[in-house]
Amino acid sequence: MKRKRTKELVFRSLYAFIGVAILAFGAATLRIGQVGLDPYTAANIGIGSVLGLSLGVYQLIVNIIILVLVFIFGRQYIGIGTVINMVLTGFFIDFYTWIYTTFIPIKINVFSQSLLLIVGIIIFTFGASFYMSAKLGNAPYDAIAPIIVERTKASYRVVRVIQDIIFVILAFIFGGPVGIGTIINAFFTGPLIDFWNKNVSEPIIEKSIKDKV
Repeated sequence: MKRKRTKELVFRSLYAFIGVAILAFGAATLRIGQVGLDPYTAANIGIGSVLGLSLGVYQLIVNIIILVLVFIFGRQYIGIGTVINMVLTGFFIDFYTWIYTTFIPIKINVFSQSLLLIVGIIIFTFGASFYMSAKLGNAPYDAIAPIIVERTKASYRVVRVIQDIIFVILAFIFGGPVGIGTIINAFFTGPLIDFWNKNVSEPIIEKSIKDKV
C-alpha cells in the first residue's frame, strides 16, 4: 500500500510539473504578444523591473512571503505542487520568453497579437487546470482566495476577481505588461480553468493514475 501511494505521488508530481511548464508557456506567449499577462505575473514583472530583478527571482521572493501567510492561515492548501509552482513558474516564463525572442522572432501586428492572445489564454488556463488537477496543493497566489472564502463565507468568484483586480492595479502602477489578456485573465480564468478541469485535466490524470498505479 505504501509503495502504491509513493508511486501515485510520483505521478501526481510529474503531472503538476507538466502543468506548470504548460501554463508558463502560455504566459510567455501572452508576454511576447504584448497583450498583457495574468494579473499576478504582470504585477511581478512590473515591480521586479523597478527593483532590477528578473521575473523568476522576484516572483520566487513574493511566493515565499505569501507561502508563509498561507502556512499560518491555510496550511491545508500547501503541497508538493505548491513548491513546484512557486519555484519554477517565473523561471519557466523567463526561459520560454528567451526561446521566443532568440529563435522564434514574431512580427507584432494586429493579426499576430490576436492569435497570440487566443493561443496564450488557452494554453495558460489549460496548464493551470492541469497542475491543479494533480491535487498536490495550490500555488501561493491561488491559495489566497480559498482561505478568505473559508474564513468569510464570501463567494469564491467575487473574492478571486477582487484579488485579481488589485494585482491589475499594481501592475498598472509599476508598469507591468497590462493589456486585454490581463483583463480576460482577471475575469475569465476561473470559468476556463473549471471547463478544463471537468472535461480534460481531471479525467486524464485520474484515469492515467488509476491505470498505472
